[in-house]
Amino acid sequence: MERRNLLRAAVLGGSVAALGGSLWRGAAYAAPAQPGAGPYGALGSPNANGIRLPSGFTSRIIARSGQTVPGTSYTWHNAPDGGACYVDDGGGWIYVSNSEINPSGGASAVKFSAAGTVTAAYRILSGTRTNCAGGRTPWNTWLSCEEVSLGYVYETDPWGVNAAVRRDAMGRFKHEAAAADPVRQVVYLTEDETNGRFYRFVPTTWGDLSSGTLQVMVAGTATSGSFTWANIPDPDGSPTTTRTQVSGSKSFNGGEGCHYADNTVWFTTKGDNRVWQLNLTNNTYELAYDDSLVTSGTAPLTGVDNITGSASGDLFVAEDGGNMEICVITPNDVIAPFLRIDGQSGSEITGPAFSPDGRRLYFSSQRGTSGSSSGGITYEVTGPFRS
Repeated sequence: MERRNLLRAAVLGGSVAALGGSLWRGAAYAAPAQPGAGPYGALGSPNANGIRLPSGFTSRIIARSGQTVPGTSYTWHNAPDGGACYVDDGGGWIYVSNSEINPSGGASAVKFSAAGTVTAAYRILSGTRTNCAGGRTPWNTWLSCEEVSLGYVYETDPWGVNAAVRRDAMGRFKHEAAAADPVRQVVYLTEDETNGRFYRFVPTTWGDLSSGTLQVMVAGTATSGSFTWANIPDPDGSPTTTRTQVSGSKSFNGGEGCHYADNTVWFTTKGDNRVWQLNLTNNTYELAYDDSLVTSGTAPLTGVDNITGSASGDLFVAEDGGNMEICVITPNDVIAPFLRIDGQSGSEITGPAFSPDGRRLYFSSQRGTSGSSSGGITYEVTGPFRS
């Protein structure tokens, strides 16, 4: 999974550039990431928000479920989940966040000034169910995914101006996350089933998700090898589920987060605590992390969930459970905790996303200290992130 010595510029805000990346090294597969000293040092004591951070980092609470977002009149949604950031006018930015409740669900947004002050908050999607993760597009929309049987993908406007549109062509299944690949002009999709599949959607026209072809990854049963794509005959998933329509499609145990950068796509599977890596220039796949393959000490990452990347090529992976950490996987294949939330063992960390300048990391504790969907807390961490 070697990712060093590669061009590293983030896919952040509205600009598109290479981030991280991977080189295929002949027939040899790199060992998955192993625990080691992280690039930010040890975690400190819990701060006033109950978050353990490395030296030089601080946190603040942006919003709480059921309460008015400070500086606005908008009430923040319950069970905040997947999220992403967008460049706004005047040097500001927007953070969008899904709501993983059923019924209602949907998604909201918080707008920031160039100084980081909250200036507005508002609803961008309503009337949907269990909106878990999703993904941002290069044309600055947010794909919000329903994690229910025969769920849909909704394309939404982070500014809240244009009405959300249901994208039926992207298939009906238990959607989790999405990641856009501007090179191949496709969108990758994960499925949260114990025998879920990994998909890609090929739009008829890039930038327009109203029509296209849904495909599924076809590969062997091993944890590394080569793969191909096959068309899903019936994307609406009825009467035959999309995951059972193509013989030879590869099964994944609980697909979760998904992240694309520099001809590589990473996605997580919670059922076996793995981070998978697809090397798209070679059509090969391997494990970037597997807790059962940690060779010394205790596996630092369990309950793998949402995933994002930074300008340095670091991957940040959030835990659903575990000990409530976001862990970093470096380009040198070292994994270490980046932060930990104390006193919220009944929750999960969701929605990690960097501000366009890469200096702030947003995420939520979905159920907060209460352990209930009405107790969600959305945070911002600021500090010397690597560039």
